[in-house]
Formats: sequence, structure tokens, C-alpha cells
Amino acid sequence: MACGSCGTTENGVPKGCKSNGNCGSGTCGSGSNKLAVFDWLSNMTLPSGQERFNIFEVRFKNGRKHFYTNPDNLSITMGDIVAVEGSPGHDIGTVSLAGELVKVQMKKRKITADHEDVKKIYRKASQRDIDVWQKSRAKEEETQKRGREILGRLGLQMKLSDVEYQGDGNKAIFYYTAETRVDFRQLIRDLASAFSIRIEMKQVGARQEAARLGGVGSCGRELCCSTWLTDFRKVTTSAARYQQLSLNPLKLAGQCGKLKCCLNFELDTYLDALKTFPKQDLVLKTEKGEAVFVKMDIFKNHLWYTYKEERFKWFRLTLEQVLEIVQLNKNKEKSISLEEYEAEIVIPVKVDFEDAAGQDSLTRFDAPKTSKRNRNNRNRNKKKAAVNTNNNKPNSAQKRNPQAKKQQNQQAKPKPERNENQPKGEVKKGNNPRRNNRNRKNNNPKNENNSENK
Repeated sequence: MACGSCGTTENGVPKGCKSNGNCGSGTCGSGSNKLAVFDWLSNMTLPSGQERFNIFEVRFKNGRKHFYTNPDNLSITMGDIVAVEGSPGHDIGTVSLAGELVKVQMKKRKITADHEDVKKIYRKASQRDIDVWQKSRAKEEETQKRGREILGRLGLQMKLSDVEYQGDGNKAIFYYTAETRVDFRQLIRDLASAFSIRIEMKQVGARQEAARLGGVGSCGRELCCSTWLTDFRKVTTSAARYQQLSLNPLKLAGQCGKLKCCLNFELDTYLDALKTFPKQDLVLKTEKGEAVFVKMDIFKNHLWYTYKEERFKWFRLTLEQVLEIVQLNKNKEKSISLEEYEAEIVIPVKVDFEDAAGQDSLTRFDAPKTSKRNRNNRNRNKKKAAVNTNNNKPNSAQKRNPQAKKQQNQQAKPKPERNENQPKGEVKKGNNPRRNNRNRKNNNPKNENNSENK
């Protein structure tokens, strides 16, 4: 079932959720699923002779819920849109819970069946009622903007956080927050004359305002106050101290500006664990000197102490060791030094992560894949390069003595064959083609004369 703001327009185009959520996330613009309750008894039949509970829970904007009786025994189920009694007129809401679980919710809120807040259900909403309701809901944003303008003109120290129209459009509830008492009688007159409706002002706290508006906390999830938390207990800084948290207001404060409600979630567990720990202001007396408390790990039962005169070194002790030192001090005896106690502690080696599938590396897919053909070509090129470098690479003796390199090259050249009949001073000419020495100086007749003179 879609909410009012997620429906489609006349042309069939979806409107989309104005709160960037969806109908199942609890952040819908209409708050259709905020603080929703799952009826786990809906598929169970009642015992014979027992009538169905005739009070229903009806949900309105931003998770506001009230209980209404069904005097006419209408056939109503969860999800039906009904017209209920208002003050004055009627209001339009959605049935969020029916049956035996309504008794549990009423008991939780300490509301009885004959309570004055339990009003009547008039009828199932007709199409005309739904159209008037949707038109009134469409005016809430503009009404809030104009209300803030009037509020700024009057100069009142209050913040207008939300506006909710009644289903018949004859009344609007203005939710505001203020630090001190505010006289808003003139504001009500100006708002009534501007919108021509009945005005009701309702003050809410900072936590209730955050619950109505919704949002995402630092943990990445939706705010607890807008999804499941209904009772707002007082949160103090002592809750952070017991849990060994730094008293940083930027980290401990929520979107409402107050301390986070989740500081109370694990507080009872910490308090139970701290019952066996000594007081933090207790001074331990040892043979080397007095030691003071630094910090602790509650669930590992480890405490860190340091000497008053040598605060640069911290010593890890177990809870049993500290209690032993405290008992010795009560008997007016000094214990051995903290170094000896720390040497007795055996810290277990942390076991590395082992994957049962045998995948030893999480970055095995980071390297780019190479095809088999490219890999073979690369290996061939490496072999050729290795052969060429071995043939052309001079040894260390050649680098040091260039003359030795020259002799090696001469030895490598093939010697011409010598004929026995040939004189010793002559060399047999090969069959190599004759070069064109036309431009060389050796052909000059002057060179011949010089050779003869020599």
C-alpha cells in the first residue's frame, strides 16, 4: 500500500517520496510506517465464545497514534482508511493495529478502555473524505513557510518545526520548540486570520522533534526515536564515563542536540561488569612506589597503572592482580613492583584470518589479466633479450683494459690462409669485390713518389 505522497499524478507520473525514502523504510513523507507494529497474532483464530477486541489503533502523520473504539461494529482491518472523531469535526487516519495486540499497546501506555482519550470511529473514509484530506495535506508545507514568516515578524523566541492539518481541513496543529515560556496569543490571532482555520499550538521537546522529522544517525541507520523507540529516558554524561568514552560533545550528541539515546542501551551491562572492579581513585602501594589508575578494558578484565614519579610507562595488570595488591595494602603491606606483575601476564596470540575455501589473498583480482598469447610473446622477447645481452656484454677485464678488448676482436677475426709458394711478406688477396677508390688520396701520384722515397 502506497502512502499519499508516493502515489501517481493524474497523468500517471509517480510523485516520488518527498523525504527521499520509501514506504518500507520508515522515512516516508507521510510517516506511514514510522513506529509500525507487526501483528504476529493476525493468522490465529480466537477461542470459541470470545469476541474480537473492539478497539483499534489509528496512525496519523509522522507516526502519531491514538486508540479508537468501534461502536457500530464496522468490518475494519489493518490498512483501512477511516474517519474518526476530532475536536471539532473529524480526522482521517490509517488503521495500524487491530485485535489482541491493541490490548498490549494500551497497557504499555497505561490507557484503559473507558479512558477519555479513547474516541469513536465514525465510518470508513469515502473518496470525498480522502480527496479533502489529501488537499489539506498538500497545504502543510506552504502553511509552515508563512507561519515562520509571521513568527519572525513578531520576534518570538520559538521554532516552528512542523504543521499538521486535520482530515476535514478545518483545523491545523502547529508543533514548536522553545527554551523558555512563550506568549503566543498574538501569534494565534495572526495565524487564524491568515489561514481562516482553527489553530492549535503544541510544544514538543528536542527529542520528540527529531522523532517527528526523522533522519539518519552517525551509525548509518535511521534514528531510533523515529523507528522503534517510544520512551525517552534521561541520558547523562555519567553513562559515557561508565563506558570509558571520551566526553566529546560532537560525538556524543545526536541530531536533536542532546546526548544520544543509544548511550543507555549497554549501560546496564557495563554497570554489572564494574561491580567487581576497584575504584579508579584508589592508589596502589608497591615496593617501587605508588601507582595510579590510567585506563581499563572492562570485558577483558585488564587495567593499566603507572607510577606517580614515572608516568611515561604504563603497566598492564589483570583484575586478579589488582585485587591482590589492594588486599595487601589493606593489610598494610607493600606488593612487588608492577614490572614483575606485568611479566606474569600471558597475552594470547591473535589468530590470523583463515578462509575455508583456500582463498589466501583478498587482492587476487586486482592485477589485470593477461591472455595466454601475450604471455608467450613476452617470454620469447625476454629470452631473445637475454641472449643478445650475453653476447654483447663486455666482461670486467674489457671494461678496465680497452687494449685487451681490441686484441680479443683481432683474435676473433679469421686469419687468411697462407700459401707455401708465396713469399713471407706478401698476403694473398681475396676474391672480395674491389672498392671504388677514385676519391681516395691513395690514388694520387704524389703518394707513389713518397712511397718510393721511403
